[in-house]
Amino acid sequence: MERRIKVASYNIHKGLSPLNRRLVVHDVRHALHNLAPDVVFLQEVQGEHSTRARKFNYWPTTPQHEYLAGDDLSFAYGRNAIHRLGHHGNAVLSRFPISRWGNHDITLNRFEKRGLLHCVLEIPSWNVPLHAFCVHLNLLARDRRKQLAAMVEQIQDEVPRNAPLVIAGDFNDWRREATRILGSELHVIEAFETMHGSPARSFPVRLPVLSLDRIYVRGFGIEVADVLGGQPWSHLSDHAPLYTVLRRG
Repeated sequence: MERRIKVASYNIHKGLSPLNRRLVVHDVRHALHNLAPDVVFLQEVQGEHSTRARKFNYWPTTPQHEYLAGDDLSFAYGRNAIHRLGHHGNAVLSRFPISRWGNHDITLNRFEKRGLLHCVLEIPSWNVPLHAFCVHLNLLARDRRKQLAAMVEQIQDEVPRNAPLVIAGDFNDWRREATRILGSELHVIEAFETMHGSPARSFPVRLPVLSLDRIYVRGFGIEVADVLGGQPWSHLSDHAPLYTVLRRG
């Protein structure tokens, strides 16, 4: 039985360097390949952008989530922000088959288009599937509280109480309210906070002071929980990725 899974969560800043000067999605692909997670939760994934496709040499010919998945990973993409030049959203990449998925709109204003991407992963030898939710929440605390409440309701409706669960993404939760809310309502724990006593500082990547990104889990033990700084990550996005190894049973 496959008891350990490796999970990463990463806001990839639309495949551009922290100051938007360089196209780095190819380097992101290489770095993720070397990290070799089983499941990757991605935020700010550029599905299409006509101007950037013309501006940058070697812009991928496929959407970023497909390019990052390559030939080895399954993928699902939740298109959230749609504009005249293209669209962006969240994505899940998985070494395991994705049997079904859906993207739930949790937008509260026209300036921040947000979604909750739900994927059901079929892991060999497990008698129940893994439910994976990828999210990117608003900047204002009052908006985030409403979105957390919507998340809780959606997850309670769609996920059996005994099912293994991972919720990961950019929570923009610098006030550290999400752990209390999700822990109380969904009985999840945050991986880095469980291992180290407080959430990971992941933003800005070169001098992280804010705890914006999280990986919440239910039905797992935590073996490893890291925030990935230094090379190559410090030049690939404005966020540092989170990485954890989970143990089932």
